[in-house]
Amino acid sequence: MEILRTEHLTKIYGKGENQVRALDDVSFSVRQGEFVAIIGPSGSGKSTLLHILGGVDRPSSGKVYMNGADVYAQNEQQLAIFRRRQVGLVYQFYNLIPVLNVTENITLPVLMDGQRVNQERLQELLETLKLTGRENHLPNQLSGGQQQRVSIGRALMNAPAVVLADEPTGNLDRKNSQEIMDLLKKSNEKYHQTLIIITHDESIALQADRIIAIEDGRIIRDEVIRK
Repeated sequence: MEILRTEHLTKIYGKGENQVRALDDVSFSVRQGEFVAIIGPSGSGKSTLLHILGGVDRPSSGKVYMNGADVYAQNEQQLAIFRRRQVGLVYQFYNLIPVLNVTENITLPVLMDGQRVNQERLQELLETLKLTGRENHLPNQLSGGQQQRVSIGRALMNAPAVVLADEPTGNLDRKNSQEIMDLLKKSNEKYHQTLIIITHDESIALQADRIIAIEDGRIIRDEVIRK
């Protein structure tokens, strides 16, 4: 079943001679539960695409559909709700709140949404992410790998339909990188969540079900590598 579709996405920054076309007529669809890696050189438009998929940055033209609904037909308040409930975003630089502890960072999207924290799910995530015993630690008391685990927990806490990860292993060594990938794949398989990862690491891309290659804002390859 299709969960995500883009139609003729274009994103243009600047005007006149300073105009940059970050995305140029990008169209593709993603099935529920699929693990997709998006690859491409620096400046190819990968992160721009991810931010548009996640409701963070509006396209200049084109459409994004999530579960059949037009994402950018929504107003800003509706988009904020969409980001909290429908997508989980994992960033390269973690983006944790420094004055909040592990539990508070993970549950922040739920609390911002005015919802009650599902304690059973929280405990399951803490155990899966190997953060049990560190619930009260602040980000500066954690290693880089642990901080990235917290950011993954935050992305998964609301049980989003789609998890979007922007270079989630970019700041980590090889061992921690594979641990983070194993966690994301486990979430993909256990919760049947759709996983879309931006990466420049070929070994990570090859763990996906499908690879989409982008260059100069256009899709140049879209290949299924496992079903």
